[in-house]
Amino acid sequence: MEVCRKCGLPEDLCVCEELEKEQMRVVVRLEMRRFRKPTTMIEGLNPKRTDLNKIAQKLKSKLACGGTAKDGYILLQGDHRDIVKEELVQLGFNESSIEVQ
Repeated sequence: MEVCRKCGLPEDLCVCEELEKEQMRVVVRLEMRRFRKPTTMIEGLNPKRTDLNKIAQKLKSKLACGGTAKDGYILLQGDHRDIVKEELVQLGFNESSIEVQ
């Protein structure tokens, strides 16, 4: 049986990742890219603590849009600010720590 180095609980009962999600301050904002194309940008996710590619993949399939995850942020094609907040809450992030601009 493996034990988590941070909390000391067994790996299957470890709550470190859930605590990290609750403490993050996530910013969801609209950014205009080339040729006036709207892009939703999600910043504030710690790439060492969360799997950005996995979160981006879930958001892209749920929102039916393209996008990418790199350098600590996620870019989604189109304006999805309101829906992204709801989806992040369902993925376990704290609603009060998500700021929509």
